[in-house]
Amino acid sequence: PPLRRTTLLEQIVPDSAFGSAAMSLLIVLPVTAALAWLSATKLQSYGWGLFVGLPFFLGLASALIHGARHPRSLSACIGVAAIASLLLAGLLVALAFEGVICILMAAPIALALAVFGGFVGYLIQRRPEGGRDAGAVVSSLVLLLPGLFGAERFAGAGPSLLEVKSSVVVDAPPDRVWEHVVAFTELPPPTELLFRAGVAYPLRAEIDGVGPGAVRHCVFSTGPFVEPIEVWDEPHRLEFSVSAQPPSMREMSPYPLITPPHLEHFLVSRRGRFLLEELPGGRTRLEGTT
Repeated sequence: PPLRRTTLLEQIVPDSAFGSAAMSLLIVLPVTAALAWLSATKLQSYGWGLFVGLPFFLGLASALIHGARHPRSLSACIGVAAIASLLLAGLLVALAFEGVICILMAAPIALALAVFGGFVGYLIQRRPEGGRDAGAVVSSLVLLLPGLFGAERFAGAGPSLLEVKSSVVVDAPPDRVWEHVVAFTELPPPTELLFRAGVAYPLRAEIDGVGPGAVRHCVFSTGPFVEPIEVWDEPHRLEFSVSAQPPSMREMSPYPLITPPHLEHFLVSRRGRFLLEELPGGRTRLEGTT
């Protein structure tokens, strides 16, 4: 019979189980990190490709390369896929692509998908032809994923503008409440875990000027909202646009400041309004709309 020609992967992947696992991680991690950077940073696409396709690819490619020379056990394939996902999480934090909180939020789903990818990779490399086509499968996915990222980025519908309202009854007349709507002094810091983890919270509000054309600054823990006043109907109605806003949270990171696109461009405030309604007994219903 003719001699079987070895593939490129078979030439570079070591024969031992440890060596093939290490080479698998050495190949897959930089490629996956580059794909994550392309999706999140360059295309700003946070969709199925990034959160489903990429973890699945990570687990599948890890298992396939691990089994390129010899079929590996199910536990070995799932193990290398899980290790790859954990190392990728650390790599994304180390390279300042993401912060610790967002990585922890995505970890359960990403780990499950990577393990499933490792299982599919195990099935592929257990076939009679083994992992000979591992390189072709991995290369095809590397070429396919950027197309999926781009399709989601450019074909997706624009985000809808939502109106959020809240109200509170204040035991004070409208003219008193108005003073604290337009501007308010320093608030005590919150103690809830959500805010201690970095989610933005209000500190104080300042106003420059009086009437339409004045500019209100609502200062949050991550920076100020800049709010040019459009309607000034003292003490009943205050309306403003939002010309600038801070990030939605401050991420935990070994670096002083990181700015993943989703912290600045995916929760955007356009306008705001306060309505003050006088109630019997010298009280006021204050309604806020964003």
